[in-house]
Amino acid sequence: MRRKQREESSNAGRWLTTYSDMVTLLLAFFVLLFAFSNVDEGKFSSIISAFQNYLGVLTEGQSILERPSPLPFDYSDMGHRQLYELFEQMSDYIEQEGLQGVELEIQERGLIIRFAEQVFFDLGQATLKPEALEILDNLADQLRELPNPLRVEGHTDDWPIRTSTFPSNWELSVHRATNVVRHLIEEDGFDPEKLSVAGYSEYRPIRPNDTAQNRALNRRVDIVILNIDMWSFEPN
Repeated sequence: MRRKQREESSNAGRWLTTYSDMVTLLLAFFVLLFAFSNVDEGKFSSIISAFQNYLGVLTEGQSILERPSPLPFDYSDMGHRQLYELFEQMSDYIEQEGLQGVELEIQERGLIIRFAEQVFFDLGQATLKPEALEILDNLADQLRELPNPLRVEGHTDDWPIRTSTFPSNWELSVHRATNVVRHLIEEDGFDPEKLSVAGYSEYRPIRPNDTAQNRALNRRVDIVILNIDMWSFEPN
């Protein structure tokens, strides 16, 4: 009799343990539901997309001469939808104008319009070519009224330069980007508050600097149409 009573007491204890575990799990589940109900949906989508990109679920970026389908991004929020539309618009523009040495690359941060050095500049120089001015003036009609901030980024290869004007590739990359921005402001009526300049010298190559062809690809100017969702991260 005593043995039976002890077994019943032991069984009751195990039942209570299982019940308490279940209640704890339900409590945790409802706490998570409450927490997610207060998350900003747009920001949450951006965080998830960025996290997926970090883990390699999305590619870092994709250079295009032909339009891929589908593009490697989730266009569920306003910023990404707009990037897709701009991608389509700029692809049509480049094709219609027959522009050579111009590529598009779409990344999480924005849409990059990539100009090879020879499109804008002579080797080792930062003065815009006459044909470059025409390209910029035509491009301005596509970009001027965008709500997005634009960043113009200058890049070089790893060959050193030492002149009185450009003691290093840092000065050359910055001068090139600055001259593009000055033209957009002074000649094409861009809002200076939406423009910024960056010079990366030789330190952001898109190809190894091991052949003449790859070095030519690394010498470039990028006009980056920044994701509108990142406007709040720009300095006031």
